[in-house]
Amino acid sequence: MKKIDFQSRHALFSVDATRRIERMAQAALPAHTLMQRAGLALAQLALALAPHAERVWIACGPGNNGGDGLEAAMHLQRWGKQPVITWLGSVGSAPADAAASYQRALDAGVTFGEVPPRNFDLCLDALLGLGAVVREPEGRMADWIHQMNTGNAPVLAVDLPTGLHADTGTVTQLSVKATHTLSLLTLKPGLFTAHGRDAAGCVWLADLDTRQATSGHSAWLAGTPPAEPRLHASHKGSFGDLTVVGGAPGMTGAALLAASAALHAGAGRVFIALLDGGSLNVDTRQPELMFRPVDGLDFSAMTVVCGCGGGDAVRTVLSKILSTSAQVVIDADAINAIANDIQLQTLLTTRSQRGAASVLTPHPLEAARVLACSAADVQRDRLAAAGQLAQRFACTVVLKGSGTVIAAPNQTPVINPTGNARLATAGTGDVLAGLIGARLAAGRDAFDAAWQAVYQHGLAADEWPDNQTLTAGALARSL
Repeated sequence: MKKIDFQSRHALFSVDATRRIERMAQAALPAHTLMQRAGLALAQLALALAPHAERVWIACGPGNNGGDGLEAAMHLQRWGKQPVITWLGSVGSAPADAAASYQRALDAGVTFGEVPPRNFDLCLDALLGLGAVVREPEGRMADWIHQMNTGNAPVLAVDLPTGLHADTGTVTQLSVKATHTLSLLTLKPGLFTAHGRDAAGCVWLADLDTRQATSGHSAWLAGTPPAEPRLHASHKGSFGDLTVVGGAPGMTGAALLAASAALHAGAGRVFIALLDGGSLNVDTRQPELMFRPVDGLDFSAMTVVCGCGGGDAVRTVLSKILSTSAQVVIDADAINAIANDIQLQTLLTTRSQRGAASVLTPHPLEAARVLACSAADVQRDRLAAAGQLAQRFACTVVLKGSGTVIAAPNQTPVINPTGNARLATAGTGDVLAGLIGARLAAGRDAFDAAWQAVYQHGLAADEWPDNQTLTAGALARSL
């Protein structure tokens, strides 16, 4: 068993893939072995998380997830705790493994109740697991979820918090908000994207002493990017030229934030081409930034970050940028322009045919505009939406949000584990665009530049001092 610390890369497996792994393991083991191992792992983690807990409420569903909870109860009782089981199942309809565990719990003298105990020190959510059809809970299950979420005791979810979709991270309106989740056999994508991180809390993995699968995963959970120290025999040309094109009237700050991020992330030279008629010639706080008229730049020789605060004005230059730039990060208003222009969509798609790298960085609403759907549709399956955009435009896509998804053609998508609500402030997306651009300019390929930048961007927020407000400008300078 191990805690997922977001430093190592981890394979993420879909429901179907996990089921295949489960069937293979069951075929190689005596009957009921996996459930017994799951129950033991669950009880061990419960004891480690709440060593002084006396009364433990174990809410068991009718299926095998409930069986895992039944097994855990026996161990906790043997170790001197006072487990109380509420079970939604019945012997006649329960799966064979769960029915066997129910009988074992009865024989062990574990306490069963029709209602949850009035006071409890720890709760185990063993209601619905991997095989559940995620639908709105009702009846006793809904009542129990409400009691878990409104109680003061920590909640340990078995495999998945009830109501969380394993593949997508979507949740039912009433769902368990766990403090910890013990994922069994594999890690699932839904634990780390959309509502997953809020629902799951701290995630642990118990592989149940089976051979960890090395293939068949649907995504990766990003780990710490590799260190790439700068060589002594390098110069500013070694780290590339980058231009930020954006900053329409009233929105110059967005372009400046992107440029500042690129500068502090190590780009060799950073230019700014403002689209507001040239309101600035120098940034006295950052004199390293060089202002140029957009018509005077050769985009073929540099990386372009386009769209930050671009407004409608970005449409006038986007065609040239897509046609000529060697590498481009397309953000914000540039994405909105592409969503409404078939010609621009064609120019973006054909860039890959000439080996030009493109990174698209939409938030869910921008992605929805391009895909002609709603933001809710995008959020219902973030992995699928990012993959659809990547295939359609033959580019790398960074679908922002909790558990940012990075997708590209012929690549296993990556879910980013870093970042927090401190990033929910104006300008942090511009900072990310500049950071991705700097990594592109330094020579990384588009996919690596994207996921590594997203990880670094989120990590900066995770490590932000609690007594300091995170602003986009401060975030850019911290890079």
